[in-house]
Amino acid sequence: MTTAKLFFTGLFSTLLSITATAQKKDTYTHKIDSIITASSPIQFNGVVLVAQKGKIQYLKSNGYKDFEKKTSLKTDDQFEIMSNSKQITAVLILQAAEQGKLDLHTPVKKYLPSLTQTWADTVTIHHLLNHTHGITNTEKPTAFKAGSQFKYGNLSYIMLGEILKNTTGKSFAELANPLFKKLKMDQTFVYNAQNTQSHVPGYINENNQFEKVKQSFLNNDNASAAGIISTVQDLAKWDQALFKGKLLSPEFQKQMMTPSTTSQHNVFGKESMGFGYNVRLIKEAGLDYFAVTGLGDGFTCLNVYFPSTDTTLVILENQMPKDSQYWSFKEAAIKNTVLKAITSN
Repeated sequence: MTTAKLFFTGLFSTLLSITATAQKKDTYTHKIDSIITASSPIQFNGVVLVAQKGKIQYLKSNGYKDFEKKTSLKTDDQFEIMSNSKQITAVLILQAAEQGKLDLHTPVKKYLPSLTQTWADTVTIHHLLNHTHGITNTEKPTAFKAGSQFKYGNLSYIMLGEILKNTTGKSFAELANPLFKKLKMDQTFVYNAQNTQSHVPGYINENNQFEKVKQSFLNNDNASAAGIISTVQDLAKWDQALFKGKLLSPEFQKQMMTPSTTSQHNVFGKESMGFGYNVRLIKEAGLDYFAVTGLGDGFTCLNVYFPSTDTTLVILENQMPKDSQYWSFKEAAIKNTVLKAITSN
């Protein structure tokens, strides 16, 4: 084959590749558009971002920041990210472990000496991180033996916030906010009652009628469980840092991302799947990927990372359906659309 033929063959192959990529993007772009604009069976009210290799491929908002004033949402609006906050707490705990300030497999009594229940001598930080601790109330016996079951909740991550304070001498906010600055997550911060930075209010959605949440349940004590305020763009930066190994050493990265229990979530189907240190390890449509979810206080959140194509999907809504059958309903539909685009030939 002549040099000229080789050149044109190579050029043709490159153009085909570019065209195929554009077609995939075009396919999910139109489908996501239709999902976020459809009012049935429930309206979408939030922001969607898809990024690949650190570059934004899709970024749109739909709905209102304030329903009473009819103020439209913007793509850089700040949302409460609810339980997505726990993933940040998990990283801070692992960083403290790297520095020798705590040990993941030491009973929590060492770090929270005021605990009086006997389980404090057997429950470890590891159990708090992966929600297998069995603690329902710090003043009561556990509901099950540590490590034997999975039960998701905020309490263990509130306790992890206290452990961070006792082992580092710094509050959760004093640890998290500088990390956000380092990662150039300039629109992300830890909630506190005195913070004058504004974020969108949350709404409860009943039959597409939206009622504003009068008072946030967030406070300084539960910030390590649900108190991060962020944007879709900043959470995409978080994914790049976390999954590219920029936050933890290989040893602790592996511990965080290795399934140590299992959990079921409707966004990913009816089967139980792997769960690490507040990261879900999903196997679906022949693909392995990572995810974290959040729901409450008038907000719905989803952050998914597909390592095979270095793709991040972040969805933040300032609405939470009152009817539980619609919890994360649009999030699941959008995730399935992106997943199909990635796995299609």
